[in-house]
Amino acid sequence: MPTDFALVIFIVLVGMVAALYSSVGHGGASGYLAIMALFGESALFMRPSALILNILVSSLATIAFAKAGQFRWRLLWPFIVTSVAFAFWGGTFTIDEMAFKIIVAFTLLLAAARLFMPQHARANKPIAILDALACGAAIGFLSGLVGVGGGIFLTPLLILCAWATPREAAAVSAPFILLNSLAALGGIMSQGAQFPSWLWWACAAAIVGGWFGSKWSASSASQTMLRILLGIILLIAAVKFVAV
Repeated sequence: MPTDFALVIFIVLVGMVAALYSSVGHGGASGYLAIMALFGESALFMRPSALILNILVSSLATIAFAKAGQFRWRLLWPFIVTSVAFAFWGGTFTIDEMAFKIIVAFTLLLAAARLFMPQHARANKPIAILDALACGAAIGFLSGLVGVGGGIFLTPLLILCAWATPREAAAVSAPFILLNSLAALGGIMSQGAQFPSWLWWACAAAIVGGWFGSKWSASSASQTMLRILLGIILLIAAVKFVAV
């Protein structure tokens, strides 16, 4: 972030990502990672910074869905039982910069695919508990390793397996992301972490964007267009991660 102008653009983008992601129950970590990649931020700061922003925004989304009466504990617990411990474990790992870039690029591609997914699936199957426990462990570990909350993995899984509707998946993803992000950040902090000077400005933007996003209708036409635009940004960032 060499100039003040670049910093302003960066902060604005953080607020926009927070608004979009919180409106569908996500914290936005994959979006923050994409922005940091596009601005050439050091990988040293990426994981802890993305997780802190994730915690702030997913907290707002969790509160919004809980107040609306849309949270379903029966959909959350089979995944969270294993994911939290594995997210902490994943956060304790230090990987070289190239491996980190490849993993994040893969994560960003999944996030982009999630944004392009149709939003009209039906839930008609009970959750397979053993499968959910295994998926929770895998999602948790990868979340801690990369620096995301895991919603980009859980939401499409719930929808594609017909375990939840898109609305139910969003309501479950918010607390899932919050708990995993806290655990992953704890794992990273246990190994020592450094934070950039711009983080506090980004936190303010994320809170504002997250508050507006949590009040925003997930079915609006304008949001559909924003999903597509953000998906394109994530694809560009994924390419950038492995190309530089």
